[in-house]
Amino acid sequence: MADGPVAEVLLRQLEAADGGLDSADLAAKLGVDHQAVVGAVKSLQALGEIIEAELRSTKRWELTAEGEEMAQEGSHEARVFRSIPQEGLAQSELMQLPSGKVGFSKAMSNKWIRVDKSAADGPRVFRVVDSVEDEVQRQLQLVQGGQAEKLGEKERSELRKRKLLTEVTLKTYWVSKGSAFSTSISKQETELSPEMISSGSWRDRPFKPYNFLAHGVLPDSGHLHPLLKVRTQFRQIFLEMGFTEMPTDNFIESSFWNFDALFQPQQHPARDQHDTFFLRDPAEALQLPMDYVHRVKRTHSQGGYGSQGYKYAWKLEEARKNLLRTHTTSASARALYRLAQKKPFTPAKYFSIDRVFRNETLDATHLAEFHQIEGVVADHGLTLGHLMGILREFFTKLGITQLRFKPAYNPYTEPSMEVFSYHQGLKKWVEVGNSGLFRPEMLLPMGLPENVSVIAWGLSLERPTMIKYGINNIRELVGHKVNLQMVYDGPLCRLDAELGPPQTQGAA
Repeated sequence: MADGPVAEVLLRQLEAADGGLDSADLAAKLGVDHQAVVGAVKSLQALGEIIEAELRSTKRWELTAEGEEMAQEGSHEARVFRSIPQEGLAQSELMQLPSGKVGFSKAMSNKWIRVDKSAADGPRVFRVVDSVEDEVQRQLQLVQGGQAEKLGEKERSELRKRKLLTEVTLKTYWVSKGSAFSTSISKQETELSPEMISSGSWRDRPFKPYNFLAHGVLPDSGHLHPLLKVRTQFRQIFLEMGFTEMPTDNFIESSFWNFDALFQPQQHPARDQHDTFFLRDPAEALQLPMDYVHRVKRTHSQGGYGSQGYKYAWKLEEARKNLLRTHTTSASARALYRLAQKKPFTPAKYFSIDRVFRNETLDATHLAEFHQIEGVVADHGLTLGHLMGILREFFTKLGITQLRFKPAYNPYTEPSMEVFSYHQGLKKWVEVGNSGLFRPEMLLPMGLPENVSVIAWGLSLERPTMIKYGINNIRELVGHKVNLQMVYDGPLCRLDAELGPPQTQGAA
């Protein structure tokens, strides 16, 4: 039936009904799909006050596809029991049956069958009882017959665990007569034509009322990913604090700038292939500042600048190996080296936000490719207190006030700190960055003055974004599992309320 005939039948049924009628009952009575009746109800509502319709929700139990099959054919365990002859059946053969694996465990639990592991041809399954009552099939047939209320809560729960039963919500309409009820449907006009005005016929025609509350069609537009929004916010904060952005256009970096220039020894575990992506082609970097390279080599192998070094045979071929950079600190090393070549020394503040790559196992908080935010300040007399103050100010501007600092170790910073922020969704403290003062063994070979200190920090972009947007799994933020609706629904801007004074905590 089309909407028209269904609507006419609905009106006639409603005229004879006492009080009203249910849309699901009418669909069953007419033998039509419930959606056809719902469409007729909505069509009549659009015509004015002919009917009144109240949306109601009811819950009922329905069998799943597997439940329907078991209601007809019997439960898995009953089918397994029936398949075992008096002389028994090899367990390997039983497991090949369609219901074998599930039915075997259930039948064993019900003590309907037993396994004889001493049989000559391998484990053999025998019946323990002569006959069984298939209680699961009986329960499913009750639901199939509309008598689910006869099942106890425990029985329904067990069927749901086995994915044989599901609770569905049925939305129906209770339809009653409206103030302008009539069994005859007259079409309402939606446009006023010149002919109606000239003839005057508009006076006798019913017009559909204007809906001034209707929403217009949203214009097509682009959407910014939360990472891009937070990245822009980070960048703006850095610029407001007087930082200059460093060039970070080299994803491929040499081991020299990525590790050696940072006073990280060549036998360090981070330089292993399990943690770093090395390139096969081009495998080596050809151009390095050799005078600086020699000073770095001497510092590693012999010591210098107040350090005894690592006392090992430093190899140039190891330093030339190309890799996907593991941190943007390599860009900081390049920037500080360029700064050291300028005489006299001028204090500087640098930052960068770009991608880095690490051979890490993927989980809820780790990716193999992610963004790192790098900040560097070079000046006379800088201390750890300056670093903590900058980090507090930086994160407060971002709206993250719960911070903790924990002592840590880095080959190229001393002292070093890990920075943690509390994640409300994960209900735990999550590491969001690492920081410290660059060691003299890194700075002095570059040519920086001895009385210059450099404070630096590397922060994740993904984890602060997760904290800010309440995302619990980093794979829902980046990668093939991203929910695009989350991107579409993201606010154009966020107005974060200040609930109280910043809550920070330093390491004892």
